[in-house]
Amino acid sequence: MLLACALLWLADRLWPLPLPADGLARVVLAEDGTPLWRFADADGVWRYPVRTDEVSPYYLEALLTYEDRWFYQHPGVNPLAVARAAWQNLSGGRVLSGGSTLSMQVARLLDPHERTLLGKSRQLWRTAQLEWHLSKEQILNLYLNRAPFGGTLQGVAAASWAYLGKSPQQLTRSEAALLAVLPQAPSRLRPDRHPERAQIARDKVLRRLAEYQVWPQPAVQEALEEPLLLAPRLEPSLAPLLARRLNRPHSPPLIRTTIDAGLQRRLEDLLLGWRARLPEHTSAAIVVVETRSMAVRAYLGSVDINDTRRFGHVDMISAMRSPGSTLKPFLYGMALDAGLIHSESLLQDVPRRYGDYRPGNFSMGFSGPVSASSALALSLNLPAVQLLEAYGPKRFAADLRNGGIPLSLPALAEPNLALILGGAGSRLEDLVSGYSALARGGKSASLRLQPQDALHEKRMLSPGSAWIIRRILSGQARPDRDPRAELVQRPLLAWKTGTSYGFRDALAIGVGPRYLIGVWIGRPDGTPVPGQFGLASAAPLMLQVHDVLSNRDSQRGIVAPVEPVPATVGVAAICWPLGQPLNRNDPNCRRQRFAWTLDHTTPPTLLAADQPLGTGLRETIWVDAQGLRVGPQCPAAQMRQVALWPAPLEPWLPRIERREARLPMASAQCPPPPLNSVTGLSIAGVRDGDRLRRPAASQTELRLSVSALGGEGRRWWFLNGEPVGDSDHQAALNTPLEHQGRYELSVLDESGQTARVEFSVVD
Repeated sequence: MLLACALLWLADRLWPLPLPADGLARVVLAEDGTPLWRFADADGVWRYPVRTDEVSPYYLEALLTYEDRWFYQHPGVNPLAVARAAWQNLSGGRVLSGGSTLSMQVARLLDPHERTLLGKSRQLWRTAQLEWHLSKEQILNLYLNRAPFGGTLQGVAAASWAYLGKSPQQLTRSEAALLAVLPQAPSRLRPDRHPERAQIARDKVLRRLAEYQVWPQPAVQEALEEPLLLAPRLEPSLAPLLARRLNRPHSPPLIRTTIDAGLQRRLEDLLLGWRARLPEHTSAAIVVVETRSMAVRAYLGSVDINDTRRFGHVDMISAMRSPGSTLKPFLYGMALDAGLIHSESLLQDVPRRYGDYRPGNFSMGFSGPVSASSALALSLNLPAVQLLEAYGPKRFAADLRNGGIPLSLPALAEPNLALILGGAGSRLEDLVSGYSALARGGKSASLRLQPQDALHEKRMLSPGSAWIIRRILSGQARPDRDPRAELVQRPLLAWKTGTSYGFRDALAIGVGPRYLIGVWIGRPDGTPVPGQFGLASAAPLMLQVHDVLSNRDSQRGIVAPVEPVPATVGVAAICWPLGQPLNRNDPNCRRQRFAWTLDHTTPPTLLAADQPLGTGLRETIWVDAQGLRVGPQCPAAQMRQVALWPAPLEPWLPRIERREARLPMASAQCPPPPLNSVTGLSIAGVRDGDRLRRPAASQTELRLSVSALGGEGRRWWFLNGEPVGDSDHQAALNTPLEHQGRYELSVLDESGQTARVEFSVVD
């Protein structure tokens, strides 16, 4: 006995049980367990690991009744079953039955062998090892995950999802009987290829269950009448780029994600439908995040991973691209927190020059005086550059990094004013993470791709500024009266678009009642696509995704919660040009507006850094009894404060608001001192409102020759917002007018003054 035991122990050490290693076979799962993508092992087999408690009891009853009724009683080999099978095969003259137990079948799966006497001996030895080393539950789990089900499928879970499109926990009696019999002859009984054979085999199992009274006869009869209905054979094929991202060397066999499988499938179909609308070689990316949990519910890194012409293998959610104008909301929010502006602060949309940098507006032309809310809502570039100059590019980049949006700059480069117009690199996922601050009380949070990912929050904005910026981006730029009125509490979609330099990237980011949506469209190789920009390309797709989400919530009866107004938010009536609360009857209140404010503060109008000297917003003058402007030493002179508009806005103001109209005439008897030493800048050669046409007999192109009067230093000329040249103090500008329509000609001098005329070219 001792010698036999020693020999068995030695044999077990010399020929150990070949327990399987999962190797490379992995399945990426949605939040509800639906397979999204699978990675096959070295043999091309994919499996979905499950335990006995994750499988329908119907399946376990059908399997044990049909394959091995005495599984929990025998030691691995059932002598009665072996004898019964031998008698049936001998009496029938052919193989009619097998005597293998589930343990013996698992042994053959772990160590395949030929059907010879030697092979049978190996099977019996492996069966003994199984029973020696493993519990019955562990042996059954091995069968559930290794049994062949045809093709590259192994395991009941993989078969259930592939053939039936459902979890093995949800199997009906009829489906359980079908899957119990398939491993007997997986190729011959494949239900997708041989449905008649599969149904006959299934019915045999059902009758056996009725015969042994495992299931009641009425239930079996109902299952027998059920036709063999299969879902279309579906290999897991959702979120491939996310699956590739999460498939790391030491990942578990089941990679769980936060993805909503139904939403992912719906949006993948939607994006495939958009493919025909996209230019050749253009891809697109969509990411949908649940705001409260920051769980990623849909992840579409490209249009189609199999489309090589569109670089479908490149994940554009994690790719470094230019953010375009999508950083502007953060600048305005940070400026609110810094006390530089309120929502209706007066900004300047006029030509500006910063060394060699001359930013322009995407829509061409300039608007002159604009509010901060309008500048953000219209995505005007010049006011944003003015604001960044006041806030500081380095400070802005640092605040973005601390808030969860790290920017990528060229080696040795420092943040500059081009930053706010997309002059840096960022990732779509980081931008969406940053926009979460608008819906999470000013705190941004990182995206959660897997359930075990922790929620990391960073302070980006104050709750008040985040609330105000979200209101502006949702179309509620200016309050009417009470910020706590129901109208402004109702959550709407706030969104912002962005376009990178050269039309390389089109972006749209939405902050909805329950979800964040990020959309990117462009060429992954960075080639420009003329005519592609955020509002025309990415925004329609983002709005369609929002409609899908809204309809889903509506069908499920989900109502978005009412967003409370932060206590720091208030409303103030302010006046331009000073930006301060004034009595409406005060002559210095030129335009009254209602503004969102933080902590009851109303910062004054922000002047540009290159504002001409002596052209401030408040001018102290002295007037005599007749109301004429005099010197302070003149008899009976009375001091008066006059609010003036920023000098660069003069060309865009009505004549009644310009400096010469706002200041009283000078007295001839006691003249006042000059207000400033900078002579006014004007354009000669064309007048405001002129209509130009080429002479009827002329075949040459129409050209415009103009010059600038007054001002200081060099001049920089802009036609419809586009730079068209520069000149010294004496030189004229000569530029062609190539088409009919309205033109806006602007000039900027070194002192920061501007002049502007509008004219049209007619036939």
